[in-house]
Amino acid sequence: MQKVVVFLNPINLFSTSDPLSRTFYAHPTVDVAKDLLGAILVHHTPNGILAGRIVETEAYLGQGDEAAHSCAGITLRTKVIFGPPGHVYVYVIYGMHICLNVVAQPKGEPGCILIRALEPLCGLDVMHANRPTANRPADYANGPGKLTRAMGITKQDYGADLTHGSLTIRKFKVPDQFQIESSPRIGVSRSKDLSLRFFIAHNKYVSRR
Repeated sequence: MQKVVVFLNPINLFSTSDPLSRTFYAHPTVDVAKDLLGAILVHHTPNGILAGRIVETEAYLGQGDEAAHSCAGITLRTKVIFGPPGHVYVYVIYGMHICLNVVAQPKGEPGCILIRALEPLCGLDVMHANRPTANRPADYANGPGKLTRAMGITKQDYGADLTHGSLTIRKFKVPDQFQIESSPRIGVSRSKDLSLRFFIAHNKYVSRR
């Protein structure tokens, strides 16, 4: 009898087949920041499929939030934040680290969420190659600059549509039960007392516990 070998898409092992819809992102920024916890960030790269569970986020509210890049209005840099929700806003900090943000709110209303940390799920060998100084999976993506390097996300991903394409966010196949904790955001000097950092309680992949 001929043996039949079935090759499984590793993404199907833990997520739904479809990316989150535009409607998911078209809600208040704080709600989206919380709802993204437990979801799966997926990146199809030339080196394979990379995926990680989102365990930490930060909300940036736009007008009235002095730490938000969009606080001053529309610029060449921030125009994507004022566009349709579900797109990517990336920027560079300290001249070297890429930060990944997800645009929320209906079109014209600024709001975005910084993805701060991931629990690596798929493509760990590639993530380690991208982050060779990290000694264990818990250190591959436990910070905004670390996760973009591990996941192969670059400035070229600015404006990418998360509802389709090579970079998407999907829901976990089995409902995940966890407690959400909050704290002031990390590394901001303005509006720094706002408790807009959200993370999965007792999770070892969070950037700071």
